[in-house]
Amino acid sequence: MYCTLSIPLSCQHKHNIFLTCFTLFHVTADGTQLILVNNCRRSIWPGILGNTGKMTPKDGGFHMRSGDEVVFDVPEKWSGRLWARQNCHFNKTGQGSCDTGDCNGQLKCRGLGGKPPATVVEMTLGSSTSPLHFYDVSLVDGFNVPVSMRPVGGGTGCGVAECDVDLNICCPSALEVKVDGEVVGCKSACLAIQSAKYCCTGKFADPKTCKPTIFAHLFKAICPKAYSYAFDESSSLNRCRATRYVIIFCPPK
Repeated sequence: MYCTLSIPLSCQHKHNIFLTCFTLFHVTADGTQLILVNNCRRSIWPGILGNTGKMTPKDGGFHMRSGDEVVFDVPEKWSGRLWARQNCHFNKTGQGSCDTGDCNGQLKCRGLGGKPPATVVEMTLGSSTSPLHFYDVSLVDGFNVPVSMRPVGGGTGCGVAECDVDLNICCPSALEVKVDGEVVGCKSACLAIQSAKYCCTGKFADPKTCKPTIFAHLFKAICPKAYSYAFDESSSLNRCRATRYVIIFCPPK
């Protein structure tokens, strides 16, 4: 299920090589194959959470060094989310902490979500009889690491969900999350202000009453293929019938 290539991480067309390589494999299991690639300069610790009633793959978390690739299958009709955790430190029993995306200090999240801010990949997958899949990259919980999701080999009408720019560099000071003086995350307006108006809850839980904030407009201008706020559906939700998808953390431009 893996493909080993001796190619520098700085290669501009690395994602094309990944896609070409992985199309050589034939998937026999029912469901959908997810290919995770760490193209970041540092290690990350992906977190995975299945939605209510759905299984959580790989116990919900693991370590990926720079350049690592991890491949796994999820069953038909699976839905859930993935995110990267940064600068984690765990002991031999898997207890510790992460600067961003932490799931209660656990290496294996096992049903726990990540603490925002974190860039989130969300998906709701179809079945063999109804194979339409939905997926997006969301900044509703803020941002920590650039990420993209695309079908392997392309596909008719299939889009790319991504935020491929480091928002930490241009994060407004009011939204910054710093560790030891370094910006490691950028909060969403909802996370920073925590009001119904900015979180699209209560009487604002409707696209007619909840409008994008100035910060959501900024996120959208920088990452037009990602959700910038809760009702940013028209330009951010992707649909596809592919059976394999590659999720690249720190995707090449």
